[in-house]
Amino acid sequence: MLQAASICEMTSITPVAGAQYHWTSAFAPGSLKGFAAWLQGWVTWFGYISIEAGMANVTMIFLQSIVQLNHPDFVPGGWKTAVLVILMFAFLAALNIYGFPFVPYIEMVAGVLHIVLFLIIFILLLVSGTRNSGGFWLSTNSSSGWPDGFVSWNLGLVTSVWAFTGLDGAAHMSEDTRRASSAVPRAIFWSILVNGLLGFAMVNALILAMGSLEQVLAGGNPIITILLRTTTSKRATTVLMSMFSIINFSCNIANVASVSRLTHAWARDKGLPAYFSVIDPKRNVPVRAVCLAVFVPCLLCLLNLGNAPFVAFGALTSLSSISLYTSYAIAIASMLYSRFTGKIVRGEWNLGRYGACINVFALIFTLYVMVFLPFPSTLPVTAANMNYCGPLMLFVLVVVVVYWFASARKAWKRLDDSIAARVIEIDKH
Repeated sequence: MLQAASICEMTSITPVAGAQYHWTSAFAPGSLKGFAAWLQGWVTWFGYISIEAGMANVTMIFLQSIVQLNHPDFVPGGWKTAVLVILMFAFLAALNIYGFPFVPYIEMVAGVLHIVLFLIIFILLLVSGTRNSGGFWLSTNSSSGWPDGFVSWNLGLVTSVWAFTGLDGAAHMSEDTRRASSAVPRAIFWSILVNGLLGFAMVNALILAMGSLEQVLAGGNPIITILLRTTTSKRATTVLMSMFSIINFSCNIANVASVSRLTHAWARDKGLPAYFSVIDPKRNVPVRAVCLAVFVPCLLCLLNLGNAPFVAFGALTSLSSISLYTSYAIAIASMLYSRFTGKIVRGEWNLGRYGACINVFALIFTLYVMVFLPFPSTLPVTAANMNYCGPLMLFVLVVVVVYWFASARKAWKRLDDSIAARVIEIDKH
């Protein structure tokens, strides 16, 4: 929540689609503004491309798990996941280009379905089937192979962290939102708070009804295993998981919309080629940015080839988390510098006198989580279960830094502040 609050305050100050790299440019020390914004722009963009791929991956894994539930001989993963992801992205691109006016209504329906499905599953878990004893909450179990329980616990935290990674997604839609300086921060803060509380309640309900941990882990898809145990019906489990897949699909629609706006903004600010900054005058949609925002995640999802269903998902989870957590750390650190030097200008949504304290603890948490994101989830490490996010992230950073010193520091000195100023002025009216 402290991390979300820090992001909300920066969004209120500068509600622009570029978000993190604009905030960094505004708040970082003068001598570092250019390089910090350049690094931030690429890290943020790559992080969102990764989270797109990760969300698409998990959506198709769940879809295949439903098929496997009803057809036990079906083997999910590998090339099947890759093909399904590519087909879904093709549809998402068409929807975001030709049917974008309908996207808000689709998201509204999905939001209602989200609440309804939560209540149905939560009540089912509480009233149906056998329950674990109270002592089950305090028991510990590690199947990761890590001998250190502290490391295992923190690696378990990584998946929970991913559920809230991309909390700044609405910030990248600021230029499509009325009164963004107040509306977007409220949307971010309350969505994280409410979903965090609901998620905590759901986790406890799942623990209550899950039965033996060994059986859950042996079942392939833990959620399906628990629901099947609770409902004792394949048909009921299929219906519930189908509803869940619809919600997952709507998340992918929003992801493409958000990342395409970030792509458009980064191209407009000359990070990406200007070709991708063009807005289609007929549809008022960044068509080229949408195409790029679905093409690159398709390439990342080729990690599924030759790997088990959850191996690629684990790599994409860590990759998107470490990229976006790096972007959050840079932005919050820049915000702290600006706050301590007295250069900050408060927006409509602000943290008041508690801002510095909240920023400090948000930065500490962000850096702490980043330590464990590159760790392999299981031991011993093999080519099939290795966490590739560390090498991939290092490769991206090396390319970005080398490109900066080789060319960009002369051709790309700093952001055009007039763009953010123009957006802020429009937001006021």
